Amino acid sequence: MNVLEVYDLAKAYGDFEAVKGISFAVRQGEIFGLLGPNGAGKTTTINMLMGLARPTRGKILYFGKEYTHNIKKAQHLMGIVPDESNLYPELTGFENLCFCGALYGLRKRERSARAELLLEQFGLKDAKDKKFGEYSRGMKRRLTIAAGIIHDPPILFLDEPTTGIDVASARQIRSILKDMNKKRNNHIPYHPLHRGGRKAM
Repeated sequence: MNVLEVYDLAKAYGDFEAVKGISFAVRQGEIFGLLGPNGAGKTTTINMLMGLARPTRGKILYFGKEYTHNIKKAQHLMGIVPDESNLYPELTGFENLCFCGALYGLRKRERSARAELLLEQFGLKDAKDKKFGEYSRGMKRRLTIAAGIIHDPPILFLDEPTTGIDVASARQIRSILKDMNKKRNNHIPYHPLHRGGRKAM
């Protein structure tokens, strides 16, 4: 089953064509990477898939349904991890996760339980009451990813998930994502789509 299908997707800014008509599909359980040099159109493509940029032409389908001109209706299906953290430095790790859960409409008990689970999975349980601004760079990246999946989305977009962190932290993040993907494919949907890294994490 394809969770995402893209047909002849293009984006132009005046006479400049940032994305020149690409087509691909992502199957259930697949880790899919967009690779290329700076300026190749990777972020522009992801922005179109997330509804942050409007395509000039082409089609975007999630789970077989077209959302090209109304991506907002598909945003509940996505977890989004930007290339730079969008969390609040004055809040603790636990508070940041709960806040993100509230934004996705999770009830207090549910978002607290999800936050505790994710802090455990991402090796941040001992830092749950520490302010995010005091986290190391690798810890910040892990919490940012955890925040992106607080609502348990079936698709996860990661923009440069391991850029700017040490090798050990990068390996840990890849290991966590692979493990989560493996567990989710045992009847729990979870499909990372990531950019800027290696295709096989």
